[in-house]
Amino acid sequence: MLNLRNYGNTSSESDSDSNEESLAHLKPITSQNSVARSLEVCSAPIVVPREQLSVSRALHIDKELSFNPRYEELFAPQFGPEKPNQTEQQKANRNTLAGFVEKAHINAFQFENQRRTFHTYGYALDPSVDSTNDGKSFVGDLQSAYDDDGKTVFEKPKLKHKRKQEKNDNPEDIEGFLGPWGKFENEVRVSKPNEQEKQEIEEMMSKKQKRGRIEEEKPLEEKSILHIKDDFDYQGRSYLHAPHDIGSNLRADAVPSKCFLPKSHIHSWTGHTKGISCIRWLPKTAHLLLSGSMDTRVKLWEVYGERRCIRTFSGHRQAIKDISWKNNGSQFLSASYDRYIKLWDAETGDVVSRFTARKMPFCVKFHPDNNKQHLFIAGTSDKKVICWDTRSGDIVQEYDRHLGAVNSITFVDENRRFVTTSDDKSMRIWEWDIPVDMKYIADPTMHSMPAVALAPNGKWMACQSLDNKICIFSAMNRFKMNRKKTFTGHMVSGYACQLDFSPDMSYLISGDGDGKCYIWDWKTTKMYKKWQAHEGVCISAMWHPHEPSKVATAGWDGLIKYWD
Repeated sequence: MLNLRNYGNTSSESDSDSNEESLAHLKPITSQNSVARSLEVCSAPIVVPREQLSVSRALHIDKELSFNPRYEELFAPQFGPEKPNQTEQQKANRNTLAGFVEKAHINAFQFENQRRTFHTYGYALDPSVDSTNDGKSFVGDLQSAYDDDGKTVFEKPKLKHKRKQEKNDNPEDIEGFLGPWGKFENEVRVSKPNEQEKQEIEEMMSKKQKRGRIEEEKPLEEKSILHIKDDFDYQGRSYLHAPHDIGSNLRADAVPSKCFLPKSHIHSWTGHTKGISCIRWLPKTAHLLLSGSMDTRVKLWEVYGERRCIRTFSGHRQAIKDISWKNNGSQFLSASYDRYIKLWDAETGDVVSRFTARKMPFCVKFHPDNNKQHLFIAGTSDKKVICWDTRSGDIVQEYDRHLGAVNSITFVDENRRFVTTSDDKSMRIWEWDIPVDMKYIADPTMHSMPAVALAPNGKWMACQSLDNKICIFSAMNRFKMNRKKTFTGHMVSGYACQLDFSPDMSYLISGDGDGKCYIWDWKTTKMYKKWQAHEGVCISAMWHPHEPSKVATAGWDGLIKYWD
């Protein structure tokens, strides 16, 4: 400030020199000095007027916005030339992505009123017609709208004409008291049908009783045909006696040390005229084979030698469902769809006794203990497991806990318990002679298991599941499913294909619905072999208990084939 005050004073040269030095910072700065250039001060910068601050920015709709535009910028008119090749819809003025929305107002109550009226009565006021006009226009069921005079759900509808009813609500009038049970006007009360109606009701009831009543048919006359002449050998032994000149050890404890896969077809047993439902080896020796067929007959076949048909047993009216041997092989049971279970003598061909519970038996099995061979149990179509005594012919126990037809019975745990499977997609474990299941196994992922095979060591059960799998359950203690062992690859959905283990428990064999036979490795669950065994369904596949590589299969083509 002092320098500014002395500015213009020319009294002396010294003063002028000092003034020049003091006013050096006000001189124009040269551009050659970099430090001075960085310290340049503009005392009067160019300032844009406030009115000109609103600079419009063009928005590119197809690109990403790098700033937050204002409302005026979003709805500003488009700049530049029109885009070529645009349709009329694209050129139309739009204020939303979908189109142009006009502001409108509607009463919330009126909207809800018409909506409920349309859902209740089927009509509503036409929203496209001006409501100020006296005439009303409706959409929907116009006839109902005109009949009800356009009443909405919030308005009281026209009362329909009610029939007059006799009333007497006086409780003191004991004899004439009617209450709400008064007779209507012109009401006709008829408690007795006329002759025509009576006849129709009687016919309908007789048909209904006939459907529900099982006809008491007399059992068919049983007979058997012996097809061989040498039914007794030179020592007087029948064909049930095991031969000793065949080169194989048929003792019960003679189990092959190692089994092999069968390779070729060596024999076919023919004689059944319809499909075969089940086959069973003769217990212990397995030198005979028993087969039940849909042609209502049971046949007994030779396994060794000439492999002839020994005897045919006829005595059922309908197809055979299951058969079961006694431990000594002297007798067997046959269960049929004619609701009869018959006990046959395998040597003479006579029927020892007949059993029926008026329901179809789906599976039948003798108790495996030698001291209980007079007892057998059968799973029936009415959800029961019934135990009979062959000595008296009476039912001695019923196990009634299943919710569907019982398909299989398997004795486990040294024959102290047995396992049943049913159409109710469950498995139940029973203590012998106790009609309450001790364990119930059911899972949402389980399917019906119509066939079960017990492993030779008695520790595992292989169950044929109808979801084209073979499930493995432990046959001891907890009866838990082994989810790590599942055998797949075959198609059994809808068929009760019987399965079996090899004697050394190294393989698992089963038929399928396409007529193929499958063999899996027990340890790795890997499929080792499959081949076309039958035309149609291969209903049963059984490994010979004393042969390392021989397998018998039965199919719905009426054949029993032997493979080695």
